[in-house]
Amino acid sequence: MEQFFLALLLLFVSFVTLSLSLIFYTHNSKYSHPNLPPGKIGLPFIGETLHFLSTGRKGHPEKFIFDRRRKYSSHVFKTNLFAEPVAVFCGAASHKFLFSNENKYVTSWWPDSVYKIFPSSSQTSSKDEAKKMRFKILPQFLKPEALERYISIMDHIAQRHFADDWENKNEVFVFSLTKRYTFWLACRLFLSIDDPHLVAKLAGPFHCVASGVISMPINLPGTKFNRAIKAANFVREEVVKIIRRRKIDLAEGKASPIQDILSHMLLASDENGEFMGEMDIADKIIGLLVGGHDTASATCTFIVKFLAEFPHIYHKVYKEQMKITESKCGNKLLNWDDIQKMKYSWNVACEVMRLAPPVQGAFREAISDFTFNGFSIPKGWKILWSPNSTHRNPENFIQPEKFDPSRFEREGAAPFTFVPFGGGPRMCPGREYARLEILVFIHNLVKRFKWEKVFPHEKFMIDFPMPVPEKGLPVRLYPHKA
Repeated sequence: MEQFFLALLLLFVSFVTLSLSLIFYTHNSKYSHPNLPPGKIGLPFIGETLHFLSTGRKGHPEKFIFDRRRKYSSHVFKTNLFAEPVAVFCGAASHKFLFSNENKYVTSWWPDSVYKIFPSSSQTSSKDEAKKMRFKILPQFLKPEALERYISIMDHIAQRHFADDWENKNEVFVFSLTKRYTFWLACRLFLSIDDPHLVAKLAGPFHCVASGVISMPINLPGTKFNRAIKAANFVREEVVKIIRRRKIDLAEGKASPIQDILSHMLLASDENGEFMGEMDIADKIIGLLVGGHDTASATCTFIVKFLAEFPHIYHKVYKEQMKITESKCGNKLLNWDDIQKMKYSWNVACEVMRLAPPVQGAFREAISDFTFNGFSIPKGWKILWSPNSTHRNPENFIQPEKFDPSRFEREGAAPFTFVPFGGGPRMCPGREYARLEILVFIHNLVKRFKWEKVFPHEKFMIDFPMPVPEKGLPVRLYPHKA
């Protein structure tokens, strides 16, 4: 009997040893290609992921990249993130290379967590539909001339938002309110939902999805990833109900084919006359809601933060917005011409996005072997680019830590140095939509209030890929006298 247990123990030890050997072999074989960029790959599987995420949570997402740029290379270095070999590209030349070689050397890539939360996204047919979304449906819906007719709707919702959630309050938590504002707008303009109860019903689960989209894919109770999967299932069921109702309304002539993105998606067919499936549409709608509100809510939050810290800049924004208000007769809603007059306000928003990019980076995947800056990037490797590598670089912006909206006057930033919306074929198709919702927010905010931060030294951290305030950015409100 004793020999039997000894044999079992030896078998177990052999199994563990073999497993660890395979792990290390697989891990290291990914880095056996000659002439790779310099850098450190860290531990098997997790690599340097924990360090990468922790610098963001401490409020310094640029530190992970800047430390390694100084140590290894100013243009490209290697690491391991989310169990993948990653080449981190830094600087304007890197941005230009990636944005100019989309679908030639690189293509979009997301961690496994995204595909497990949105299962239809991993299917080949869904990826083809995603390209159609980006290059056909979204540009039609989000181009400036199409968005022009939505400005009055945005202003109307903003007025309702401030009346319900800001006015007659001494203190508010800005981050939760900007998320509520941008989510309401996205529901209204993407799905034609204007019922506050339905918006509120979707908001909580939706925020769980958004916060867990890029997380360690550990599906255990209590993890962000597990909560995101459950929340996505709930939101998907609700969106499918909306899709089925819309199909009936379109067939009966009760809905317009051009009223929102949902109608566009339901009526768009491929060259074979095939239409997208309900689950595919639902996943893409949820993805659009994430992209259409999370980034803008982060920027709106930081605008409140910086305007509280720089009263002289607030005064210039206030002057610009009140001039627009005084030029309008009665209570007329904002229009396209009003938006074009908000030049200084947009410079402020751009400077906010320079110092606090709404997305801290994006991934690509190498679709063939290629060389960059003298180093080999193997096929299958992932590539991370980060706005911070140029936004906070003194080579691109004088005194990069200084908040100075005037740097966006006249010629603005040099090419590929200011990239809050990315660039090339994959530049964010919603950038004009974001500009409008941000400017409408600024207009409705400053014409009503001045404010001060409750916690002057509140830290901001990165819940990758979004920046978030540690305490939700509470502010004290001081309404303007009538």
